[in-house]
This record gives sequence, C-alpha cells and structure tokens, in this order.
Amino acid sequence: MESGASPEEHLKEYDFDPAKLSLRVRVKMAANRNSIDPIVEQVMDAVREIHCVDGKADAIELALQEALANAVVHGAKEDSSKVVECLVAFEEDRGVLIIVRDPGAGFDPSSIPACTVGENLYSNHGRGIFLISQLMDEVTFRKNGTEIRMVKR
Repeated sequence: MESGASPEEHLKEYDFDPAKLSLRVRVKMAANRNSIDPIVEQVMDAVREIHCVDGKADAIELALQEALANAVVHGAKEDSSKVVECLVAFEEDRGVLIIVRDPGAGFDPSSIPACTVGENLYSNHGRGIFLISQLMDEVTFRKNGTEIRMVKR
C-alpha cells in the first residue's frame, strides 16, 4: 500500500461509488506457490457470499489464480521473503473489483505477444494474461505492470 493511502482511495479510480464500495478481503501473502490456493479459497468464499456476481465464480476464480501465479512467479520471482497483496471489494450494483500487487520491477503488458497467433500458440508465456482478459469484464495494469485490477460485473 502506498504511504498513507487507504484501500478505498485505491479502489475509487473505477466507476464504483466509494460510498457504496465494501472491502471484503485484504490479504498479504508470501510469494510462494503454496500460498496461492488458500488465498484463492478465502477470496472465493467472500465472492460467493456477496451474490452480486452469481454464476460467474468460476471465471473469477481462474482469473484470480492466474493473477496471483503471475505475481508470485514473475513479479516476486518466487522469493518467499517478498509479499504479494490482494484486495477484493464489491459494490452491489457494479460487481467485484480485485487488485493484485507484486513487488517486482514490472513489465509492459503490450509487449506480451498474443498467444493465439502463429508460433506463439506454442509459447509458455502470455497465456495467463490472455485468460484473465477473456474471463474478466475489465482488466488494467497499473504501476508499471506491478498491479493488475480486474472487474467482474
């Protein structure tokens, strides 16, 4: 979290109404692959409780798994002394907002080749970002690619 900024300040950049936005999960995890599943389970329990995205839990779960895996593997280089952060908030009329942050150097999302064309079909890179963008309604990268914001309506 940036100095002095509340989670709500980070979340209000979307068309969510900060007065109606409810922070459900805010968790920090060691950058270790074994930390991903328990966090995904915790987040999905919260998502299922809110009912504003009924029928879309599978898409959210897969996108979250991919985002956390990218943060751990690429952002934090699987260094368990580093921390990955996940925030989940919702607004009843607008849906769910999920933010995943990593301590890495970042990347340029536009530099990731499309995994659906040519020789890239066989590449091991870029599939997670492609899946996330297909599963979520809105996906943006911030802070030099160290933060992904995903919205499901």
